[in-house]
Amino acid sequence: MLPVLSAEEMRRLDRRAIDTLGIPGAALMENAGRGAVPHIIRLLPRGGRGARVVVVCGKGGNGGDGFVVARHLKQRGARVAVWLAARPEEITGDAAGKLAALRRAGLRPVVIADERALAESLGDADVVVDALLGTGTQGAPRGTTAAAITAINASQRSVVALDIPSGLPADGGPPPGPAVHADVTTTFAAFKRGLVTGPGLDWAGRVVVVDIGIPDAEVRRGITTFLLEASDVATHVPRRPHHAHKGTYGRLLIVAGSVGKTGAAALAARAAMRSGAGLVTVATAASQQPIVATLVLEAMTEPVPETAARSIALKAREALDELAEARDAAAVGPGLGLDAETQTLARELAHDLRRPLVLDADALTALAGHLDTLRGAPAPRCLTPHPGELARMLGRSVSDVERDRIEMARTFATTYGVHLVLKGAGTVIADPDGHVSINPTGNPGMASGGTGDVLTGILGALFARGLEPRAAAQTGVYLHGLAGDLAAARVGEEALIASDVITALADAFASLRPRTV
Repeated sequence: MLPVLSAEEMRRLDRRAIDTLGIPGAALMENAGRGAVPHIIRLLPRGGRGARVVVVCGKGGNGGDGFVVARHLKQRGARVAVWLAARPEEITGDAAGKLAALRRAGLRPVVIADERALAESLGDADVVVDALLGTGTQGAPRGTTAAAITAINASQRSVVALDIPSGLPADGGPPPGPAVHADVTTTFAAFKRGLVTGPGLDWAGRVVVVDIGIPDAEVRRGITTFLLEASDVATHVPRRPHHAHKGTYGRLLIVAGSVGKTGAAALAARAAMRSGAGLVTVATAASQQPIVATLVLEAMTEPVPETAARSIALKAREALDELAEARDAAAVGPGLGLDAETQTLARELAHDLRRPLVLDADALTALAGHLDTLRGAPAPRCLTPHPGELARMLGRSVSDVERDRIEMARTFATTYGVHLVLKGAGTVIADPDGHVSINPTGNPGMASGGTGDVLTGILGALFARGLEPRAAAQTGVYLHGLAGDLAAARVGEEALIASDVITALADAFASLRPRTV
């Protein structure tokens, strides 16, 4: 797993590097700028020689990084123009030293006074480098800086942002004002939160981490937020031994489905079977059982008492308890329905069921206003809300959730002692101990009905197979997104549907295993 830092964690890391490790701030700045150059060169024609690069710099440390980039690009033979969004006398500290070195190299920055001249310069560039604002900036850009950001975006040139696109909040959430749309972001020392989850993904482009000379152990010190890698989940899906049988891979109970929503139950069951569960049973409203049985040949089905609304009734509780006792894990929620009696049943199961339990969809709606139901559960609980469902449970707005996805998820998980999977771009997986992992797989094509039910089935299968809760959540979310990516490569994001994700699970599992000759 790769560390993901907040702005404050990055500030403290810089301070420790300087004060404790004895690395001068000027050296860190030089390493950052020099390390970004190869990633810029890759976007330039002729290896950069004779290519036009415009570097737009602010007055702070990010601008200092830009001065280093400009100097090294000139040494590589690029034709570099440097624009300043501040007067030179406003530049202090290490950045001032890098400005002096830039001048000694024969480059004379131009203070932005004529926006048309800046626009013409940007329009002639092969690549634009954004070095206006860094991770320490708060609030919306103003004045010349805001105008420069607007001009960069209007240029329609390839853009490389240094550390973070200017105007994008480092800790996540939508930009409060204009923000640079980057094609590549070269972030320094470690990923930043706003680059790996939520709205920032649409501004950051491809993100690469540049080593600035701080030892990895120091970068990771005290960090509790990480970005998942394939290697983190591959060990959780080992090859099956020859002597295995269906009981080896777990028995899963799925409590799902109501009139008009049998497809949700079927999708969850199919996904669970494709995720290696040995046996899957779907408990559903009696009148809907024949439909579910027709949709999923490989799963067993169990008709249980139903309400007048043809959803599962509260008097099904005894039957569900008996079914769960014979299973290794359960999943509740897909297509369950919003009947008051069914919602009461969902809350009782969330509180009492003595098996690891995945809660999704209508089961999450049942918890709104009743979150204390989760406290003291006899077995692990994994909740999988999208931002709207989490907002509803918390009595907050969706914008509140999206503004700080990581801390919202972490606080919920630690407060209620659950594993929380906050779905969306850069799905956030928060554990009861405060550990957070962020998933890099998945794509916008998965924003369609049924894909959440697929995730529920995958997670339920992995819990039934006996994975530890954190491992199950991480592996399930990663595989779900990876299958979505593989499916999108085959059918495109626009045409992608939930069944495509299930079909691609086979390839997703296979891709995590080393090939044998």
